[in-house]
Amino acid sequence: MRVVEADHVSPDLVAAFTRLVNQLSRTSAPPTIGDLKDMVDAPGTRLLLAIDDGGHIAGSLTLVVFHVPTGVRALIEDVVVDEGARRQGIGAGLIEHARRLAAEAGARTVDLTSRPSREAANRLYAKLGFERRDTNVYRLELD
Repeated sequence: MRVVEADHVSPDLVAAFTRLVNQLSRTSAPPTIGDLKDMVDAPGTRLLLAIDDGGHIAGSLTLVVFHVPTGVRALIEDVVVDEGARRQGIGAGLIEHARRLAAEAGARTVDLTSRPSREAANRLYAKLGFERRDTNVYRLELD
């Protein structure tokens, strides 16, 4: 398995995200070609892909690095590994790659969130050194 950064949108990328997003969320529609192009082209956003030995996209995550008055921060979102490829170190490989990129960009921290029901993912994050924070997460639904 190798981790690469998406630098263009292809039919294979669209198909992979259709498959992966359906495994990640039951309520979110898969990204369109335009959505993926916006992600790939967005400054500060890095779409990382895990490529298996057969050349197929087996997982992904999105790393966002941004500047705030207190420094550089990084956020990992939408970590997903294809159901047929789980428990092979793909999630850990993606996160470690993102961690290196965040450090190279000068980030002091890397945050991520995970639903409690994603027990295996939460165990992985703890194993990789992420610590659960005592904080509140607020969300405002926009029309």
